[in-house]
Formats: sequence, C-alpha cells, structure tokens
Amino acid sequence: MSGAETVIRIDGVSQAFGAPGDPRRVVALESASLEIARGELLSLIGPSGCGKSTLLNIVGGLATPSTGQVTIAGQVVKGPSPQKVAFVFQENTLFPWRTVIDNVKLGMAFQGVPKSERDDRAQESLKAVGLADFTEHYPSQLSGGMKQRAQLARALGLQTEILLMDEPFAALDEQTRMVLGEDLSVLLARTGKTIVFVTHSLVEAVFLADRVAVLTARPGKIKKIISVEEAHPRKSSFMTSPKLSALRNELYELLHDEIRKTMTLRGETGQSHE
Repeated sequence: MSGAETVIRIDGVSQAFGAPGDPRRVVALESASLEIARGELLSLIGPSGCGKSTLLNIVGGLATPSTGQVTIAGQVVKGPSPQKVAFVFQENTLFPWRTVIDNVKLGMAFQGVPKSERDDRAQESLKAVGLADFTEHYPSQLSGGMKQRAQLARALGLQTEILLMDEPFAALDEQTRMVLGEDLSVLLARTGKTIVFVTHSLVEAVFLADRVAVLTARPGKIKKIISVEEAHPRKSSFMTSPKLSALRNELYELLHDEIRKTMTLRGETGQSHE
C-alpha cells in the first residue's frame, strides 16, 4: 500500500483499566501507533489479552484511550461515527424475531437512512454476500456461516468506508472460514473499503490481509508489521502456496515467545510469575 492515502492514524495509543496505584490495574495497550491506508485490509494478531479488541474499539469510538489519539480522515475520534465506521462482531447480533432483510434494514434505520432507500440497499447488500434468496428467512433458519454473511450484509448496507471486524469467523468451522475469507477478499477488491480485521488465526491473517500487525503480550505493543503483497481478490491457490506458508511461519516465530509470556502471566505453564 506504498504511497496510498492514510485514512486511519493511531498515534501513541495506550489503554489502562483501573486507577493508578491500584494493584488490580491492567495496562492493555502501550504506545500503539499505526497508519492504515485507504482501501487496505489490515489484520491485528497477537496473544489473548494483548489488546487487539481494545484497539479496535478505540478506533471505532466505542472506547476512549488513556493516552494518545486516533484520527479518521484527519478527524479525531471522540465517539462512535456510524456514518464512517461499521462493525462486524464475533457474536451473533441479529434479532431473532426479524427476518434477514429486516435485520439489515434496521442498521440503516439506526444510521438515519431514509425509508425509501433501505429496501434497495438491503437487497444489494444481501446479494453481495450471497443471501439474495434468504431475505425472508429468520436467523434461526440460517447456518452459522449464513448468519455471519447476514451480519456482514448489515454492515455493508450502511455504506461506510471503514469496516471493523472483531474475529467475525472465529466460531465457524475451518472450511466455512476459508470460503468466507475468499468472499471477503472479493468484496474488498470490488468496494475498496478500508478494513481492520482482528483474528487469532495465522493462516486467516495472511490470506486476508494486505498487512499484518503483530502485537506483543500484554501490555500490547506493535512488535512488527508484515506486508503480504498479494493482489485482491485472493485466489484459493494462495491458501496452499509456499508464499502463504512462509508468511504464516514468520508470524508463528514472532508470536511464539509472546504466547509463552501470556501463559506465564496467567500461570498456565506452571512457571513463576516473577
């Protein structure tokens, strides 16, 4: 993404929970700085508890950093900005008593989209994720992968430039994750949206991302940023390529010690906390 315009700028962001001096105080993030280009898919990866989701929430205005700031298109983030940013979460947030298309349109209602526009936009979004034939189904009638497609359609219907995705495929089986990853790459190529994607999967991070930001064990810092340099949409053959394998191995080497540190902090290895 060399030379591309920066749309999200993260400057020295730290986040702590608890008052200074409190022994229970937890520093989740420390001096994180990143620049994310327009039209880029950047993946955040790191050990559990390293602040990935916290950083995503700060970018989206759902949390306020203890220090530092985030700007989107030059504007300091001070709260949610539904006109600019849409979220897709791991948890199923579809309303079970509403049809798929009504769930998609509800997001637009919260955003303030005129009623006259909602149906066409919802139909277009559902078509984009392959759910054009399931508009009148209810969430209980959908598979796990289809529910995630519906949630993605709801986010797409908002027509924001930025998508923040917090482990959206984590609860799905590996085969479904692979297919949805391919579909997301196609959407990225077609729409040019800027996407920040949190995942624990090394393969998913490499397959989807233009760049992968590796975070350390808590407090989370940016340890290294790896460029993938593979055009979107990504082909299924990339999944089994030596290039993907090499990048996945590089991520593993970067994360191995950080995961050990996290396990030691939690007392999961039988080692001393000191």
